[in-house]
Amino acid sequence: MDDSLIAKRLEVLRVEHRDLDSAIGALIDSGSADQLQLARFKKRKLRLRDEIALLEDQLIPDIIA
Repeated sequence: MDDSLIAKRLEVLRVEHRDLDSAIGALIDSGSADQLQLARFKKRKLRLRDEIALLEDQLIPDIIA
């Protein structure tokens, strides 16, 4: 993947991550939090965070110290 594709993918993942964060907050605030759905959202959010970190590492060049 070239840098522009990685940057586009990162933006999509960040938006989804923010949306999940909002959905988790809304689910908790509703008072009738479905624990299974909440766990699924949190698990997906963690997977997104890991994928974001992996793609960010690909954009940063290796520096030999």
